[in-house]
Amino acid sequence: METYSMFAFARPAMKHAGEYVALTKPRVITLIVFCAFIGMLLAPVERLALGTVLAATIGIALVAGAAAALNCLIEQKIDAVMARTRARPLPRGVLSSSATLLWSVGLCATGLGILLWWVNPLTAWLTLATFLGYAIVYTVILKPLTPQNIVIGGLSGAMPPVLGWAAVTGSVSGEAWLLALIIFVWTPPHFWALALYRTREYAAAGIPMLPVTHGSQYTRLHIFLYTWLLTAVTLMPFVIRMSGWLYLLVAVVLDGIFLVYTWQLMQKYSEQAAKKTFRYSIFYLSALFSALLLDHYLV
Repeated sequence: METYSMFAFARPAMKHAGEYVALTKPRVITLIVFCAFIGMLLAPVERLALGTVLAATIGIALVAGAAAALNCLIEQKIDAVMARTRARPLPRGVLSSSATLLWSVGLCATGLGILLWWVNPLTAWLTLATFLGYAIVYTVILKPLTPQNIVIGGLSGAMPPVLGWAAVTGSVSGEAWLLALIIFVWTPPHFWALALYRTREYAAAGIPMLPVTHGSQYTRLHIFLYTWLLTAVTLMPFVIRMSGWLYLLVAVVLDGIFLVYTWQLMQKYSEQAAKKTFRYSIFYLSALFSALLLDHYLV
C-alpha cells in the first residue's frame, strides 16, 4: 500500500518534470554557475579539490534554482501579463502554487545542505543570503516599489563569483568582491536595455522599471553612463595586478564595442538597437570572464 502511494505521488511530478525544471530558469542558472566557477578557478589555491568544486557547483545551482522558482511563485500574476513570461508553468496553470513552493523549499534545503556538509559554512551562509536577497528583498520589496530595483537588487545577482571563491578558499578577499563589482555594475545596462523594449509590458504589470517611470531618453542616458562606469571597473583587475595584458586587451575591445552599442542606443532609440544591446551584454560578460580565466592560466 505504501509503495503504491509513493508511486501515486511521484507520477504527477514525473509527468511535469520539464515544467519543474522550467521554474528554475535553466539559462539563468547556467550563467550563475559559470560565474561561480570563474570564482573558484581564479581563487588563490594550489590545487582545486574536485569533490569541493562539484559539491559547490551543485549546491549553488540548486539554491539558485530555488530562488528562481520562488520568484516565479511570487510574480505569477505579473508573469501572466508579460509576453516573455506568460508561457511559464504557473501562468499556464500547469503547476500549482503549493507544488511550486514545495519544489523551491526542497531545492533550497538540499542545496544548502550540500554546501554546509560538503563545502563549508561560509559558502552556505553567503548562498542563503543571496537567496533571500533575490527572492525576498529584490522580488518582494524592491522590484514593485522603486525604479532603482535593478541597481540595489543587483548585489544578489553579483554574488556567484564570491560564492565560488569562498567555496574553495573558505574566505572572501578583495579580488572576489571585485569580480562581484563587475557584475553589479554590468546589471543596470543589461536589464535596462531589456526594459526599453518591454516598457509597455512592465507598465501593464505595474512594475516601476526606469523606462516606465522616467522615460526612454533618461534610461538610455543612464545605460550609456553605466557602461562608462563598467569600463572603468573592468580595468581594475589589471590595475591591481590580478590579470595581465591579455585580459586588458580583451576588456578594452569588449568595452569599446559595448560603448558603441549604448552610444547608438542613446542617440536614437529603436527596438532593434535595444535588443542588440541586451544580447551583446550577455556575450560581453561571458567573454570578459573567459578572458580573465585565460589570462590567469595561459599567460
